[in-house]
Amino acid sequence: MTHNTPLSPRPLHHLSDVRRRVLTTAQLRSHGVAATEIAEQCRPGGPWQQLLPGVVLLHPGPPTSEERLHGALLFTSREPAPGVPAQPTPDSPHRPVYADAMITGLAALTLHGFSATPPLLSLDHVDVLVPRLRRLRSTSYVRVLRTPALPTPVQVTGLPVAPVPRALADAVADLTDAEAVRRLLTEAVRGGHCEPAAVVKELNEAKLLSRPHVVDAVDSLVAEGRAIAEDRLYRMVHEYGLPDPVWNVDLRLPGGPHLGGLDAYWPEQGVAVELDTRAPRQDEDALWSEYARKREHLERLGITVVYLTPRKLRDAMEQQAAVVRTALMAAADRDPAAYVVVLPR
Repeated sequence: MTHNTPLSPRPLHHLSDVRRRVLTTAQLRSHGVAATEIAEQCRPGGPWQQLLPGVVLLHPGPPTSEERLHGALLFTSREPAPGVPAQPTPDSPHRPVYADAMITGLAALTLHGFSATPPLLSLDHVDVLVPRLRRLRSTSYVRVLRTPALPTPVQVTGLPVAPVPRALADAVADLTDAEAVRRLLTEAVRGGHCEPAAVVKELNEAKLLSRPHVVDAVDSLVAEGRAIAEDRLYRMVHEYGLPDPVWNVDLRLPGGPHLGGLDAYWPEQGVAVELDTRAPRQDEDALWSEYARKREHLERLGITVVYLTPRKLRDAMEQQAAVVRTALMAAADRDPAAYVVVLPR
């Protein structure tokens, strides 16, 4: 075999089309292409081009958005052991292994199907999330973002992509336009991509909640998330044949103190439902203590309190309906709850 041999007898048919078009120099060498041949093919006007350091695009002309993404991941992925080319996994022979790297930021949100983000080809850069200790530098269109602990990626069109909450935090960190931030956060919740609490948790960990335009968008996000969760609670009661409660009420002891607000209450059974829509922030512990104190007080009065999260209502509505139904049925075996005054909230 000479250095002019374009590829070794090792076939490439197991690779997807894009993986035939974008390869690292190490992968090319593993297929029998010498370094001198790679340099020759990538000369100005040649049939190949260097897309990124150590990454070759095997055709002339501009790369497609898919090629840019695969190239970014090949550039940032942890290299395999010396002499061992990166290979697909045995259980997924057509999916490349991109170790310790995933697409994040605006590119990830576009891959997740967001409409408020630009098309992939119009992005000036592609953000790639890698472990903090990786020795990599941003170059060309690839911007390297570091994190102490990588989240578990989501596979989108065969690419490892950061989960929506993390991708949002990485995108928002780079945005100063309040309206753009609000649109992204609103679409995340309204589009069913994730719950507000998960978004706020990531924003808080990224120390972005000190920015006024982010805080304003988060307030709108939490309100939007609560409205959606309330609608799901209404649907759960009606679709699963639960008796009608009184909605959005405050409870008070007769002539006594305020006991707290509830999203739904069944007075005859002494059962209450409260949506846990807390958004994790600096005061999370204090807010949870308030929740706990209210629950303990109500349960001392014989009122069963069921906490439902927006995520459980979204992903497991039937199971949550069964939890509430069980609490209602168990009321027959308990002593009657103390008399409380029910007021509209």
